[in-house]
Amino acid sequence: MISFESQTLGSLACQVSGLTGDSPPQMVCILCHGFGAPATDLVPLANELCQLEPRLTDGVGFVFPGAPLDLGPQGMPGGRAWWPLDMERLNAALLRGDLRDMRQDVPEGLESSRRMLLSLIDELKQLTGLGNRQLVLGGFSQGAMLSTDVVLHAAERLSGLCVLSGNLLAEPVWTPLLADTQPIPVLQSHGEQDQILPFAGATALRDLLNAAGFSVDFLPFSGGHTIGWPVLQRLAGWLGDRRQEV
Repeated sequence: MISFESQTLGSLACQVSGLTGDSPPQMVCILCHGFGAPATDLVPLANELCQLEPRLTDGVGFVFPGAPLDLGPQGMPGGRAWWPLDMERLNAALLRGDLRDMRQDVPEGLESSRRMLLSLIDELKQLTGLGNRQLVLGGFSQGAMLSTDVVLHAAERLSGLCVLSGNLLAEPVWTPLLADTQPIPVLQSHGEQDQILPFAGATALRDLLNAAGFSVDFLPFSGGHTIGWPVLQRLAGWLGDRRQEV
């Protein structure tokens, strides 16, 4: 059983494991939660992934950062967000069955969260002695979209990007960045019945990444806005492959 401790990295409160000790990590996986979830939402994934993939049980650290925005004042106690959403507008769209294409959106707050996550990466590298090529970045939903944005803004290539139920966002910003970003392995999953972020937005992101030369392992599944068992299985093996490469 993996044990976690609280640590602040790059001004973000994180749950971390395997970063220090007698056996320093050879790879670190950073996973960012989605909008409205508690900061610890994805922490249980670490033990599940290690149970599924033996290659993750040795030399792999995990970091689960909490988003900076507290949604308690909006009636979501314990909920966090990487940038604010207009919940009334979103709920009205969901009631209409109108899933909005967000590819032109550059949300207010995306840039500040990007800076925080890049600062976390810099501090993590100083702490562990690792380089970008030994770091995997990813997340779920809003955390997946932030991770994509950070990979495209990072000064050096990372080991891999994991996009769980994310969407194409900020296309006017991302498209020119893709031309100057060295392609990396990407694992992307999305539910075909997702009622929060449209499946078409996921395939648009996949196509954009593929066109830029990224190696995208795309896993569609029958389901909604979630991380199901097939996704966990694929993610475990994919992370094991990244561990084997470092």
